[in-house]
Amino acid sequence: MYHPNYIIYTVSLFLTLLGGTNGKTTIPEICILILGTVMSDNKTPTPVPPSDTYKGWVFKWTNYIKGYQRRWFVLSNGLLSYYRTQAEMGHTCRGTINLATASITVDDACNFVISNGGAQTYHLKASCEVERQRWITALELAKAKAARMQAESDDSGDDFPSSSLAVAPGQGGGSHNSEVQSALRTLGSKVEDLSTCNDLISKHGSALQRSLSELDSLRLTGEAGDKIRQVTERATLFRITSNAMINACRDFLTLAQTHSKRWQKALQAEREQRVRLEETLEQLAKQHNHLERAFRGASQANSSADSKSSAGPGKGEASDEDDENEFFDAMEEAPEFITVPADPQFHKRSSSNISGFNSEMCSDDQSLNEEPLAMNQEFPSHELVPLKKRRTRIPDKPNYSLNLWSIMKNCIGKELSKIPMPVNFNEPISMLQRLSEDLEYHDLLDKAAKCQSSLEQMCYVAAFSVSSYSTTVYRTGKPFNPLLGETYELDRQKESGYRSLCEQVSHHPPAAAHHVISDRGWTLRQEITVASKFRGKYLSIMPLGTIHAIFEKSNNHYTWKKVTTTVHNIIVGKLWIDQSGEIDIVNHTTGDRCHLKFAPYSYFSRDVARKVTGVVMDKNGKAHYVLSGTWDEKMEFSRVMQSSRGGENGTEGKQKTVYQTLKAREVWKRNPLPEGAETMYYFTALALTLNEPEEGMAPTDSRRRPDQRLMEDGRWEEANAEKQRLEEKQRSVRREREREAANQQTSSQSEEAVDEDSYTDPSLKNAPHDNYQALWFERCKDEITGEQVHIYKGGYWESKERGSWEGCPDIF
Repeated sequence: MYHPNYIIYTVSLFLTLLGGTNGKTTIPEICILILGTVMSDNKTPTPVPPSDTYKGWVFKWTNYIKGYQRRWFVLSNGLLSYYRTQAEMGHTCRGTINLATASITVDDACNFVISNGGAQTYHLKASCEVERQRWITALELAKAKAARMQAESDDSGDDFPSSSLAVAPGQGGGSHNSEVQSALRTLGSKVEDLSTCNDLISKHGSALQRSLSELDSLRLTGEAGDKIRQVTERATLFRITSNAMINACRDFLTLAQTHSKRWQKALQAEREQRVRLEETLEQLAKQHNHLERAFRGASQANSSADSKSSAGPGKGEASDEDDENEFFDAMEEAPEFITVPADPQFHKRSSSNISGFNSEMCSDDQSLNEEPLAMNQEFPSHELVPLKKRRTRIPDKPNYSLNLWSIMKNCIGKELSKIPMPVNFNEPISMLQRLSEDLEYHDLLDKAAKCQSSLEQMCYVAAFSVSSYSTTVYRTGKPFNPLLGETYELDRQKESGYRSLCEQVSHHPPAAAHHVISDRGWTLRQEITVASKFRGKYLSIMPLGTIHAIFEKSNNHYTWKKVTTTVHNIIVGKLWIDQSGEIDIVNHTTGDRCHLKFAPYSYFSRDVARKVTGVVMDKNGKAHYVLSGTWDEKMEFSRVMQSSRGGENGTEGKQKTVYQTLKAREVWKRNPLPEGAETMYYFTALALTLNEPEEGMAPTDSRRRPDQRLMEDGRWEEANAEKQRLEEKQRSVRREREREAANQQTSSQSEEAVDEDSYTDPSLKNAPHDNYQALWFERCKDEITGEQVHIYKGGYWESKERGSWEGCPDIF
């Protein structure tokens, strides 16, 4: 029962609002204020929560032992969910009820029940009656809204499918359609609010009338009776006014629903017409492109009529150019950006060779469909000589059993290069030969050297940096640690135009210097130090050092580093390898950059395994190409036509960049493994030839290493014995070298003499007593990175031509 003065206050407040809004207070706001006032038994109006969402603590009945327990309830989009704590909202929902089909019952001052027909029933208790009323109001509003949305969805779902209002990504005018849809959604929400207020005003107005009738039946006399009659009169005015407002709301609701359907139909018709126009425009662009290619092909055929029959395909051929002007489906979301098909406005532009895009890409097309490099007149040609027939097989890997745990249990936490490992864990090549395997896809650098665009050149350099990992996917064997002073040459000048030389320049920490010079216009050099840790279940291999690629024609100088390699299931299970981390390739001449990300393998990820993504940007940070693929199969690049900030928020709340790109084009693909590779350590065709003996090798060449040769022949026991002999010989030479360096030091500083027995102390491994100097490389400061590195000083190939190896140490 409401107090008479409170009812007078309520009605007066309503009449004041109704008469004094002056157009500033909307009808739904008045209704909410009325409801919040009438449904409270305090003189202070109770605020009503918004109808869209409401959160708070409510006591929920659990069982007869625990009784009511405090739970966090969330009301949103017609669903009531609860959690044990607020922190659980991100991952664990304890239960949910759809209010569209639920019933809400009030038990007493603080208790209420929500049930969906028997399957789920929540017995809830609020902290006070006011809080209970807030929840009841919010639940009723949400229930009415959910029921109405469900009914409208059932009625109009066939006529207006949700997909009809979807905006195709990358199409012009998408923002306009989004604004229209947003306006429709806002209008629909307001219409639903009016309808809900209509029902609630009618319901609570009747309740108010019944309360006044009960007051009138008390037959009070005097001043109280006059007050009751006055309240009754005002209540009558309230009912009349409310009925008028309800009728106006009903008329507005009907009118809004009618116009809403008309707008939706008109929007759908406009969208269908736009799609037809875009399809027509695309067909016209393709026809124009076909005619243009036919003209270029005819011109090329006429100009090359007198050329040699052995020449490769001309630049005018269009075997791959169709792909240049076709759209492609949106790629799966990458960690940092999203790619979508380019806007049709770029389609026409990319079809014309007088456009800025095509003029910038004409040299790129040449590099993708190039004639054989030996026939290219840009590079010096060599006389054709019969090439040596190289081997295609090595002896099969023996199947020897080994107690792995007995060896590994004492190695946890130690650096891998300091652990005496049997050859059972190795593969019959050294780390120097493994570095030379990076040249498996040297043709990528050949093509890069011919690019006129530095950004296109960056794509090939990035693909080359990824291709070096393709040989590792099945290669779980550990290469032999090179002995100090060990070298390896890979002379493919007559076949592929390059010469490669590696030398082990340091033993602790192990470091190898690598230098490649190519007649095709590029130079590659690197110094790699491998840091490795055994963690019990997996082995982490972290290459340290910078790789340099220099192109003579453009003078572009690129640098990058390698990512981390992880070998899993060291103790139990099948070994498998993963690559993870990020690579930043920098062109120090132009300032261009490429950021590559190697996604680590995750059992729960729905993404492609071994995925690599990247973006090529100029010095101003503008994206020009998007790279995608996997490090074990292939890489593709797509020309970026437009970029914008948008898409879904990332893990840190930042918006991802959306790139509109043309059709992706393949830039690199892995060569298939030779037949029977599974029995030959999964070696590639190049790897099978790396340990093949050749004439004129240096005495320090890895091919002359006896333990490695014995392992390749399948004589593992002899290889283990020989490996121990070589390592002990190397330690003896190192101790002697340190002793000589210490003697020189003590001769000048006798007070700092060191006991001879301490020379073998592991703590002195990194002491500056070792005065070893590499034979073919010299240590200096790199002008680009500022690092102390070993750079090739020349003389090796000249010594090979003379057959003079006097300076080479006896390491085997």
